[in-house]
Amino acid sequence: MYLVESKIGAIFCMLLSLFFLGTWPAILAYLERRGRLPQHTYLDYAITNLLAAIFIALTLGEIGESKPDMPNFLTQLFELPDNWPSACFAMAGGVALSVGNLSIQYAMALAGLSVVEVVSASITVVLGTTVNYFLDDRINKAEILFPGVGCFLIAVFLGSGVHKSNNADNTAKLKKMDSKLDEEERLVMSSTPTFDRKSDISASDGASSAHKVPVDLEKANGSTKEPEFGTAKFLIQLEEKRSIKVFGRSIWIGLALTFFSGICYSFFSPLFNVATNDQFHRLKKGVPHLVVYTAFFYFSVSSFAIALILNAIFLFRPILGSPKSSFEAYFKDWNGRGWALLAGLLCGFGNGLQFMGGQAAGYAAADAVQALPLVSTFWGVVAFGEYRKSSRKTYTLLFSMLSMFIIAVAILMASSGHRKS
Repeated sequence: MYLVESKIGAIFCMLLSLFFLGTWPAILAYLERRGRLPQHTYLDYAITNLLAAIFIALTLGEIGESKPDMPNFLTQLFELPDNWPSACFAMAGGVALSVGNLSIQYAMALAGLSVVEVVSASITVVLGTTVNYFLDDRINKAEILFPGVGCFLIAVFLGSGVHKSNNADNTAKLKKMDSKLDEEERLVMSSTPTFDRKSDISASDGASSAHKVPVDLEKANGSTKEPEFGTAKFLIQLEEKRSIKVFGRSIWIGLALTFFSGICYSFFSPLFNVATNDQFHRLKKGVPHLVVYTAFFYFSVSSFAIALILNAIFLFRPILGSPKSSFEAYFKDWNGRGWALLAGLLCGFGNGLQFMGGQAAGYAAADAVQALPLVSTFWGVVAFGEYRKSSRKTYTLLFSMLSMFIIAVAILMASSGHRKS
């Protein structure tokens, strides 16, 4: 079995995990914005997420000979009656992660990729990292760790401000466009000659067609280009394509889902920590702790199970106005399936690398991978046009939020310790 033992190796795992975990939410948001049902996307995602855990367990978890105090994956897998308390903690962590991921999929549609990732990740650090610090017997430097946690907390409030300000900007853009269209229609009507009913009927087709009022004002103005990111036309076009309609919904629904997902994320890492280190002494004397790969397998199986159950329900009883679907429609829906499968692989490998680094350097320090919003915000701004043509207030809040977030992550990385064998 391969184990990460050095601090440098742990940091490398965290950085690689950071990229993977910051990219998969952007893929889910991309598919939703192009009309793919979130139920279909998440079912595909859940399958490859589980396959990633199985692949890691059967490769890295099987390297070398199995030892009594450090068994390989398959050896320990068949010892479930002895280590079931730890397995239960790992599976509880998987349930927490799956519910959090499912919630964040809908939150991203309502509140935007960038803000959702920052707020949920910050809540995870504020709650989860504090718990992990005490579970890890304080191997991380408290005088460095907790100022970083405080910076994450500030980022939460800034993230809420960014979302509220950006929502106000979008509302203003749409109102301005409505006023402009009303004015254009009024001008067109005033420039069109009026005819009485009899003369209009008796006129030739050519004469009558020459005076028809243009129905499509955009075509009448000669505009056939794709709308620019951030414009009102872009927002309207996006609303027409996406599977979750957001116009007219309260901003607090998106923020509520974001906070809920952050709380769910706060539990999965501490639960995994307990599963691998048995801080509550639930294992019998002489029974080895779960190795990272076995714990990750149990973690991923429960995550897959809860995802399958909830999304099967959502196929027939969708939430937030999504269309109803069926298993037959899901199996036939190949539009974007490759991207959804890729998202599951990225998340699976990202979580595995986070846990490998956490077992070596402390799970509190491993929560530095919650810097994933830096990656997600990059995708949100570049690929999805979030915050384009926003107000100066929104840009100021966004810059402040990301700056605070970068400071917090740097401080958290600096608190890394080293777990004793």
